Amino acid sequence: MNKQVFGGDWTEEKLNRIRKYLPAYTTILKEYNFKYAYIDAFAGTGYRTLKDTEEQNQLLLPELIDQESQQFMDGSARIALQVEPRFNKYIFIEKDINKIPDLEQLKVEFLDKNQDIKIVNDDANSYLKTLCYKNWQANRAVLFLDPFGMQIPWSTIEAIAHTEAIDLWYLFPLGVAINRLLTRDGNIKESLKKRLDETFGTTDWFDSFYTTTGQLSLFENSPQREKTVDCEAIGRYFVKRLKTIFAGVAENPLVLRNSRNSPLYLLCFASANPKGSKTAIKIAQHILKA
Repeated sequence: MNKQVFGGDWTEEKLNRIRKYLPAYTTILKEYNFKYAYIDAFAGTGYRTLKDTEEQNQLLLPELIDQESQQFMDGSARIALQVEPRFNKYIFIEKDINKIPDLEQLKVEFLDKNQDIKIVNDDANSYLKTLCYKNWQANRAVLFLDPFGMQIPWSTIEAIAHTEAIDLWYLFPLGVAINRLLTRDGNIKESLKKRLDETFGTTDWFDSFYTTTGQLSLFENSPQREKTVDCEAIGRYFVKRLKTIFAGVAENPLVLRNSRNSPLYLLCFASANPKGSKTAIKIAQHILKA
């Protein structure tokens, strides 16, 4: 793990990494005969109205639905639009129809890029899977994937890797969801266990995160389980999972913490392109270390 960022600057730290990577990316890609896009998978202001009880349980830090988060979500789109050399295409995905007018305003604010901004009112997973399984031979992209909770199944991550063309920045919900759902004794509600299976793309996480104590529980005939991982170990496990499908993965993801020093997210980077991944990883690891 790289240095741990906490306090009121955690949103700016995320923006800084994107701000540094994008111009380095476009500077390199402009020398090649590719069309290249910036894709923001959750491009609205970031505010979500959580109606489902189970979904609320996965968003356990209420400060994530505040103005600080909204500023970050707005900032990521504008940073991409300000990057020089510019991208050929900008794709902003937002499921909430109420956020679309704000995104449409970007076309007015950036008139020179008006025709190259595509605003998609759709579920991020659904749209990305369709997009990723198209022909990417002549195309490249940087994708910023920043859910507030466990909205991204492994199948979406696999689709991104399948393109062999996308560089992925992913805010993995390390502390806001994953670690909070891992009970000390391993007694996790089946529906939440399934969500964890979908997030990691395997059931192996359970045996990796828990050990058997060898003792029988008081009212059951099965041995007791004990949680043996912290956020750092969970992060290492997820990086290993990314390595099973991506051409390259940054070894030093960034832990982002709140003012109470609690881990919120793990900012991960992975490159799907076999030929370009070495350079992409070198740049990303330097930026994550800075």
